[in-house]
Amino acid sequence: MTRRAFITLLGGAAAAWPFAASAQQPGRLRIGVLMSLAQDDRQGQRYVAAFLDRLHELGWKDAPGLTIDVRWGAADPDHIRSSASELAAAKPNVILAQSALALAPIQRVTGTIPIVFVQIIDPVGSGFVASLSRPGGNTTGFADAEFSVSGKMLEVLKEIAPDLKRAAVIHNPVQAPQIAMWHAIEAVAPSLGVAVSAVAPRDAAEIERTIEVFGNEPGSGVIVLPNPITNLHRDLIIALMARHRLPAVYGYSYLVSDGGLVSYGVDPAGQFRQAALYVDRILKGAKPAELPVQQPTKFELVINLKTARTLGLDLPPTLLARADEVIE
Repeated sequence: MTRRAFITLLGGAAAAWPFAASAQQPGRLRIGVLMSLAQDDRQGQRYVAAFLDRLHELGWKDAPGLTIDVRWGAADPDHIRSSASELAAAKPNVILAQSALALAPIQRVTGTIPIVFVQIIDPVGSGFVASLSRPGGNTTGFADAEFSVSGKMLEVLKEIAPDLKRAAVIHNPVQAPQIAMWHAIEAVAPSLGVAVSAVAPRDAAEIERTIEVFGNEPGSGVIVLPNPITNLHRDLIIALMARHRLPAVYGYSYLVSDGGLVSYGVDPAGQFRQAALYVDRILKGAKPAELPVQQPTKFELVINLKTARTLGLDLPPTLLARADEVIE
Protein backbone atom coordinates (compact mmCIF):
# COMPACT_ATOMS: atom_id res chain seq x y z
CA MET A 1 0.00 0.00 0.00
CA THR A 2 1.46 3.34 -1.01
CA ARG A 3 1.65 6.16 1.46
CA ARG A 4 0.77 8.88 -1.01
CA ALA A 5 -2.81 9.17 -2.04
CA PHE A 6 -3.41 8.67 -5.74
CA ILE A 7 -6.97 7.87 -4.83
CA THR A 8 -10.50 7.88 -6.12
CA LEU A 9 -12.75 9.20 -3.40
CA LEU A 10 -16.43 8.62 -2.89
CA GLY A 11 -18.40 9.77 -5.89
CA GLY A 12 -15.19 10.63 -7.70
CA ALA A 13 -14.86 13.76 -5.58
CA ALA A 14 -11.10 13.91 -5.97
CA ALA A 15 -10.75 12.49 -9.45
CA ALA A 16 -9.72 15.79 -11.01
CA TRP A 17 -7.56 17.03 -8.15
CA PRO A 18 -3.80 17.09 -8.77
CA PHE A 19 -2.06 15.02 -6.09
CA ALA A 20 1.53 15.66 -5.13
CA ALA A 21 4.37 13.41 -6.22
CA SER A 22 7.40 15.65 -5.75
CA ALA A 23 8.72 18.52 -3.68
CA GLN A 24 7.04 21.87 -3.91
CA GLN A 25 8.15 24.14 -6.72
CA PRO A 26 8.38 27.92 -6.38
CA GLY A 27 5.11 29.70 -7.02
CA ARG A 28 3.02 26.59 -6.44
CA LEU A 29 0.60 25.85 -3.62
CA ARG A 30 0.60 22.59 -1.69
CA ILE A 31 -1.74 21.23 0.97
CA GLY A 32 -0.48 18.31 3.04
CA VAL A 33 -2.94 15.92 4.68
CA LEU A 34 -1.85 13.39 7.31
CA MET A 35 -4.46 10.77 8.16
CA SER A 36 -4.00 8.31 11.00
CA LEU A 37 -6.38 5.92 9.22
CA ALA A 38 -5.51 3.33 6.59
CA GLN A 39 -5.71 4.25 2.91
CA ASP A 40 -8.45 1.68 2.27
CA ASP A 41 -10.53 2.86 5.23
CA ARG A 42 -13.91 3.79 3.76
CA GLN A 43 -14.58 6.45 6.38
CA GLY A 44 -11.14 7.99 5.90
CA GLN A 45 -11.91 8.25 2.20
CA ARG A 46 -15.23 9.88 3.08
CA TYR A 47 -13.50 12.43 5.31
CA VAL A 48 -10.93 13.44 2.71
CA ALA A 49 -13.72 13.66 0.13
CA ALA A 50 -15.65 16.02 2.41
CA PHE A 51 -12.53 18.18 2.83
CA LEU A 52 -11.88 18.34 -0.92
CA ASP A 53 -15.54 18.98 -1.74
CA ARG A 54 -15.56 22.00 0.56
CA LEU A 55 -12.30 23.29 -0.94
CA HIS A 56 -13.95 22.94 -4.33
CA GLU A 57 -16.92 25.00 -3.13
CA LEU A 58 -14.48 27.63 -1.88
CA GLY A 59 -12.95 27.93 -5.35
CA TRP A 60 -9.72 25.97 -4.97
CA LYS A 61 -10.30 23.03 -7.29
CA ASP A 62 -9.18 24.92 -10.40
CA ALA A 63 -6.50 26.98 -8.64
CA PRO A 64 -3.35 26.97 -10.81
CA GLY A 65 -0.54 24.88 -9.37
CA LEU A 66 -2.41 23.58 -6.31
CA THR A 67 -1.52 20.01 -5.30
CA ILE A 68 -2.84 17.87 -2.45
CA ASP A 69 -0.45 15.44 -0.75
CA VAL A 70 -2.41 12.87 1.32
CA ARG A 71 -0.57 10.37 3.52
CA TRP A 72 -2.19 7.47 5.35
CA GLY A 73 -0.84 6.14 8.64
CA ALA A 74 -2.96 3.01 9.28
CA ALA A 75 -2.64 3.70 13.04
CA ASP A 76 1.06 2.79 12.82
CA PRO A 77 3.07 5.34 14.88
CA ASP A 78 6.35 4.65 13.02
CA HIS A 79 4.68 5.01 9.65
CA ILE A 80 2.94 8.21 10.74
CA ARG A 81 6.20 9.71 12.04
CA SER A 82 7.99 9.07 8.75
CA SER A 83 5.04 10.47 6.79
CA ALA A 84 5.05 13.59 9.00
CA SER A 85 8.74 14.14 8.27
CA GLU A 86 8.20 13.69 4.54
CA LEU A 87 5.28 16.11 4.51
CA ALA A 88 7.23 18.76 6.40
CA ALA A 89 10.24 18.33 4.12
CA ALA A 90 8.04 19.11 1.12
CA LYS A 91 7.26 22.51 2.73
CA PRO A 92 3.50 22.68 2.07
CA ASN A 93 1.60 25.90 2.66
CA VAL A 94 -0.59 24.19 5.25
CA ILE A 95 -1.02 20.71 6.74
CA LEU A 96 -4.29 19.09 7.82
CA ALA A 97 -3.74 16.56 10.64
CA GLN A 98 -6.38 14.00 11.61
CA SER A 99 -6.28 12.92 15.27
CA ALA A 100 -3.64 13.27 17.96
CA LEU A 101 -1.75 10.34 16.47
CA ALA A 102 -1.03 12.50 13.41
CA LEU A 103 -0.84 15.92 15.04
CA ALA A 104 1.85 15.13 17.63
CA PRO A 105 4.54 14.05 15.11
CA ILE A 106 3.69 16.91 12.74
CA GLN A 107 4.20 19.41 15.54
CA ARG A 108 7.52 17.81 16.42
CA VAL A 109 8.95 18.25 12.92
CA THR A 110 7.76 21.78 12.19
CA GLY A 111 7.10 24.90 14.22
CA THR A 112 6.48 27.13 11.21
CA ILE A 113 4.25 25.36 8.68
CA PRO A 114 0.59 26.16 9.49
CA ILE A 115 -1.31 23.16 10.85
CA VAL A 116 -5.08 22.63 11.04
CA PHE A 117 -6.25 19.67 13.12
CA VAL A 118 -9.48 17.69 13.35
CA GLN A 119 -10.70 14.98 15.72
CA ILE A 120 -8.70 16.16 18.73
CA ILE A 121 -10.06 15.85 22.26
CA ASP A 122 -8.85 18.50 24.73
CA PRO A 123 -6.24 20.22 22.53
CA VAL A 124 -5.25 22.55 25.39
CA GLY A 125 -4.81 19.82 28.02
CA SER A 126 -2.90 17.75 25.48
CA GLY A 127 -0.47 20.62 24.93
CA PHE A 128 -1.25 21.12 21.24
CA VAL A 129 -2.37 24.76 21.65
CA ALA A 130 -1.97 27.42 24.33
CA SER A 131 -5.70 28.14 24.60
CA LEU A 132 -8.87 27.75 22.58
CA SER A 133 -9.35 31.47 21.90
CA ARG A 134 -5.65 32.17 21.32
CA PRO A 135 -4.02 28.96 20.15
CA GLY A 136 -0.66 30.62 19.49
CA GLY A 137 2.12 29.07 17.44
CA ASN A 138 1.41 27.43 14.10
CA THR A 139 -1.54 25.21 15.06
CA THR A 140 -5.32 25.55 15.29
CA GLY A 141 -8.31 23.43 14.43
CA PHE A 142 -11.42 21.64 15.60
CA ALA A 143 -11.95 19.72 18.84
CA ASP A 144 -14.42 16.86 18.52
CA ALA A 145 -15.62 16.12 22.06
CA GLU A 146 -15.98 17.28 25.62
CA PHE A 147 -15.23 14.97 28.52
CA SER A 148 -18.84 15.16 29.71
CA VAL A 149 -19.92 13.50 26.48
CA SER A 150 -18.45 10.19 27.61
CA GLY A 151 -20.59 10.28 30.75
CA LYS A 152 -23.60 10.82 28.52
CA MET A 153 -22.62 7.68 26.58
CA LEU A 154 -23.06 5.61 29.76
CA GLU A 155 -26.42 7.25 30.43
CA VAL A 156 -27.57 6.28 26.92
CA LEU A 157 -26.31 2.72 27.42
CA LYS A 158 -28.28 2.42 30.67
CA GLU A 159 -31.39 3.81 28.99
CA ILE A 160 -31.06 1.25 26.20
CA ALA A 161 -30.46 -1.62 28.61
CA PRO A 162 -32.18 -0.88 31.96
CA ASP A 163 -30.84 -4.13 33.45
CA LEU A 164 -27.25 -2.98 32.86
CA LYS A 165 -25.06 -3.78 35.88
CA ARG A 166 -21.53 -3.58 34.46
CA ALA A 167 -19.90 -1.90 31.49
CA ALA A 168 -16.51 -2.22 29.86
CA VAL A 169 -14.99 1.02 28.59
CA ILE A 170 -12.65 0.29 25.71
CA HIS A 171 -10.14 3.12 25.54
CA ASN A 172 -6.52 3.94 24.74
CA PRO A 173 -4.63 5.07 27.88
CA VAL A 174 -1.69 6.27 25.77
CA GLN A 175 -3.89 9.24 24.85
CA ALA A 176 -4.33 11.44 27.93
CA PRO A 177 -7.81 12.71 26.93
CA GLN A 178 -9.06 9.11 26.84
CA ILE A 179 -8.13 8.78 30.49
CA ALA A 180 -10.12 11.93 31.28
CA MET A 181 -13.08 10.52 29.33
CA TRP A 182 -12.82 7.32 31.35
CA HIS A 183 -12.88 9.32 34.60
CA ALA A 184 -16.02 11.17 33.41
CA ILE A 185 -17.72 7.80 32.89
CA GLU A 186 -16.44 6.57 36.24
CA ALA A 187 -17.95 9.62 37.96
CA VAL A 188 -21.41 9.06 36.48
CA ALA A 189 -21.50 5.28 37.02
CA PRO A 190 -22.51 5.15 40.75
CA SER A 191 -25.65 7.23 40.19
CA LEU A 192 -26.69 4.79 37.47
CA GLY A 193 -25.93 1.69 39.52
CA VAL A 194 -23.36 0.47 37.02
CA ALA A 195 -19.90 -0.95 37.77
CA VAL A 196 -17.48 0.18 35.08
CA SER A 197 -14.14 -1.30 34.06
CA ALA A 198 -11.51 0.39 31.91
CA VAL A 199 -9.96 -1.96 29.37
CA ALA A 200 -7.19 -1.14 26.92
CA PRO A 201 -6.79 -3.86 24.28
CA ARG A 202 -3.84 -3.30 21.96
CA ASP A 203 -4.79 -5.56 19.08
CA ALA A 204 -7.56 -7.70 17.63
CA ALA A 205 -6.80 -10.71 19.85
CA GLU A 206 -7.03 -8.65 23.03
CA ILE A 207 -10.25 -7.02 21.83
CA GLU A 208 -11.77 -10.45 21.26
CA ARG A 209 -10.74 -11.70 24.71
CA THR A 210 -12.08 -8.56 26.42
CA ILE A 211 -15.48 -8.72 24.77
CA GLU A 212 -15.75 -12.47 25.37
CA VAL A 213 -15.28 -11.94 29.11
CA PHE A 214 -18.06 -9.36 29.28
CA GLY A 215 -20.24 -11.35 26.92
CA ASN A 216 -20.34 -14.18 29.43
CA GLU A 217 -21.61 -11.94 32.23
CA PRO A 218 -25.35 -11.11 32.36
CA GLY A 219 -26.25 -7.44 32.54
CA SER A 220 -23.12 -6.33 30.68
CA GLY A 221 -22.58 -3.63 28.09
CA VAL A 222 -19.72 -1.81 26.38
CA ILE A 223 -18.68 1.77 25.64
CA VAL A 224 -16.23 2.10 22.76
CA LEU A 225 -14.31 5.37 22.99
CA PRO A 226 -13.10 6.63 19.60
CA ASN A 227 -9.37 6.21 19.00
CA PRO A 228 -7.16 4.79 16.26
CA ILE A 229 -7.13 1.28 17.74
CA THR A 230 -10.89 0.90 18.11
CA ASN A 231 -11.40 2.51 14.72
CA LEU A 232 -8.95 0.14 13.04
CA HIS A 233 -10.78 -2.88 14.48
CA ARG A 234 -14.32 -1.53 14.34
CA ASP A 235 -15.69 -4.26 12.07
CA LEU A 236 -14.41 -6.89 14.49
CA ILE A 237 -15.85 -5.02 17.48
CA ILE A 238 -19.29 -4.72 15.90
CA ALA A 239 -19.28 -8.40 14.92
CA LEU A 240 -18.29 -9.45 18.45
CA MET A 241 -21.05 -7.34 20.00
CA ALA A 242 -23.57 -9.10 17.80
CA ARG A 243 -22.12 -12.54 18.56
CA HIS A 244 -22.23 -12.01 22.32
CA ARG A 245 -25.49 -9.99 22.21
CA LEU A 246 -23.91 -7.05 24.01
CA PRO A 247 -25.39 -3.54 23.86
CA ALA A 248 -22.72 -0.98 22.98
CA VAL A 249 -22.42 2.77 22.53
CA TYR A 250 -19.90 4.23 20.07
CA GLY A 251 -18.50 7.72 19.53
CA TYR A 252 -19.20 8.04 15.80
CA SER A 253 -22.35 7.41 13.78
CA TYR A 254 -20.65 5.52 10.95
CA LEU A 255 -20.18 2.56 13.30
CA VAL A 256 -23.96 2.47 13.68
CA SER A 257 -24.37 2.59 9.91
CA ASP A 258 -22.01 -0.41 9.80
CA GLY A 259 -24.17 -2.39 12.23
CA GLY A 260 -23.36 -0.97 15.67
CA LEU A 261 -26.24 -0.31 18.06
CA VAL A 262 -26.05 3.37 18.99
CA SER A 263 -23.66 6.32 18.83
CA TYR A 264 -23.42 9.67 20.55
CA GLY A 265 -20.95 12.23 19.25
CA VAL A 266 -20.02 14.60 16.44
CA ASP A 267 -19.97 13.94 12.70
CA PRO A 268 -16.26 13.83 11.72
CA ALA A 269 -17.01 14.56 8.06
CA GLY A 270 -18.50 17.86 9.17
CA GLN A 271 -15.25 18.71 10.91
CA PHE A 272 -13.29 18.06 7.73
CA ARG A 273 -15.59 20.46 5.88
CA GLN A 274 -15.00 23.05 8.60
CA ALA A 275 -11.25 22.47 8.39
CA ALA A 276 -11.38 23.41 4.70
CA LEU A 277 -12.60 26.87 5.77
CA TYR A 278 -9.52 27.36 7.94
CA VAL A 279 -7.23 26.03 5.21
CA ASP A 280 -8.86 28.48 2.80
CA ARG A 281 -8.21 31.38 5.19
CA ILE A 282 -4.60 30.32 5.77
CA LEU A 283 -3.92 30.05 2.03
CA LYS A 284 -5.29 33.60 1.78
CA GLY A 285 -2.89 34.88 4.45
CA ALA A 286 -4.45 34.20 7.86
CA LYS A 287 -2.21 32.94 10.67
CA PRO A 288 -3.19 29.88 12.75
CA ALA A 289 -2.58 31.86 15.93
CA GLU A 290 -5.38 34.22 14.81
CA LEU A 291 -7.92 31.45 14.27
CA PRO A 292 -9.54 30.20 17.51
CA VAL A 293 -9.93 26.49 18.09
CA GLN A 294 -13.55 25.54 17.47
CA GLN A 295 -15.45 23.32 19.89
CA PRO A 296 -18.36 21.10 18.79
CA THR A 297 -21.80 22.61 19.13
CA LYS A 298 -23.90 19.59 18.20
CA PHE A 299 -23.78 15.96 19.31
CA GLU A 300 -25.85 13.45 17.38
CA LEU A 301 -27.69 10.43 18.77
CA VAL A 302 -27.96 7.72 16.09
CA ILE A 303 -29.70 4.37 16.64
CA ASN A 304 -29.70 1.20 14.53
CA LEU A 305 -33.16 -0.25 15.12
CA LYS A 306 -32.38 -3.43 13.19
CA THR A 307 -29.42 -4.14 15.48
CA ALA A 308 -31.59 -3.44 18.53
CA ARG A 309 -34.10 -6.05 17.37
CA THR A 310 -31.30 -8.55 16.71
CA LEU A 311 -30.06 -8.05 20.27
CA GLY A 312 -33.59 -8.45 21.63
CA LEU A 313 -33.76 -4.88 22.91
CA ASP A 314 -37.03 -2.98 23.15
CA LEU A 315 -35.87 0.62 22.96
CA PRO A 316 -37.83 3.28 24.89
CA PRO A 317 -40.01 5.51 22.67
CA THR A 318 -38.57 8.56 24.45
CA LEU A 319 -35.06 7.58 23.33
CA LEU A 320 -36.18 7.00 19.74
CA ALA A 321 -37.93 10.38 19.76
CA ARG A 322 -34.68 12.11 20.82
CA ALA A 323 -32.59 10.41 18.15
CA ASP A 324 -31.21 12.53 15.34
CA GLU A 325 -31.33 9.47 13.07
CA VAL A 326 -32.92 6.03 13.37
CA ILE A 327 -31.60 3.40 10.96
CA GLU A 328 -34.32 0.87 10.22
